[in-house]
Parts: sequence; C-alpha cells; structure tokens
Amino acid sequence: MQLSWRTTDASTVSIDGIGDVPTSGVKTVTPTASTTYHLVARGEGGTAEASARVTVNAPPAVVVPTNTMSAEEEFKANVQDVFYDYDTYDIRSDAQGTLAHDASYLVSHPDVKVVIGGYCDERGSNEYNLALGQNRADAAKNALITAGIAATRIRVVSYGKEKPFCSESTEECWQQNRRAGFTMDR
Repeated sequence: MQLSWRTTDASTVSIDGIGDVPTSGVKTVTPTASTTYHLVARGEGGTAEASARVTVNAPPAVVVPTNTMSAEEEFKANVQDVFYDYDTYDIRSDAQGTLAHDASYLVSHPDVKVVIGGYCDERGSNEYNLALGQNRADAAKNALITAGIAATRIRVVSYGKEKPFCSESTEECWQQNRRAGFTMDR
C-alpha cells in the first residue's frame, strides 16, 4: 500500500507512526492491521491535518480437512455388505443401491482392492453352501464390474456356512448370514 501526500507552504510535516517526512512524497506501508495514518503539516499560515485509513482484511481461514480414519475404517464406512434371500444368489432390489454406493467409493479410490466373501446360513450341506456362497460372491463381483470396477481389483472367496456372522437359529440371524461381505484386500 502506498501513502502519497503533498503540502504547500509547510515547514514541517509528520505522519503518526512514520515520523517526520518531506513536504510531499510517497511512502510504502505494510500494516498488519487496519490503521489510520494522521498527517500534521505546520507552517507560517498555521497547522493543517489529514487522515487516511488503510483497512487490512484478514485472509480467509483455510480449512484443511483432516481424516483421522484409517484406510480400513474409511473402507468399512463406505463399502457395505449386501444380503440375499434364502436359497438364492439373485441381487435383491435393496442390494442394488448398496452395490452402486460401494462401486462409487471404489471408483473414487482406484488403488483399493476388495475381497468379496460369500456367506450362507446354517441350513443345507457344506458342499451346497460353499457353491451358493461362491455364487453370491460372484454375483456381487459381477455387479461391481458392471458398475466400472476392474475385475483385477476384486477377489472372491466362498465361506459357505463356516464363518457365520450370527449363530442363533432364527430367521433374523440367518438373514445376517446370507450375504456378500466386503473387506479390503491387502
């Protein structure tokens, strides 16, 4: 910022905060806060005064987002499991929205790889549930591939009924076990 002044018939000129100055001139100032510069000019004809206000606006605050979640926590917060009806690996309508959200996260995180585990409830033989779990994991994988996720980023594994999420013999519990579960591939 530059202050400039010109006086006539003054013998002394001073500016508060700067001191004595020539009767005319230019001075570069860099105040850190808003400041009023007060000039006093004295001469044979008397005293004259003038003021100039320099307003300093604080720079806008820069908000730096901080993500305190680990990559694993962020993954779990954004990629959700999908659930299946009894004895099927068809993608349910409620799972389509979940898979779309999962795919959106994976598209925006191209370095993240995923393991899809296929799970079943306790009913049926081990062999049958291993095959059904594989089909459930593959169905979820195919939905992600259709949504634009590279197949090379997805690995599938069937757990059948060997790793239940819930161990009660109730429909609510069985429903939790009929799923495609997503984890980060390390």
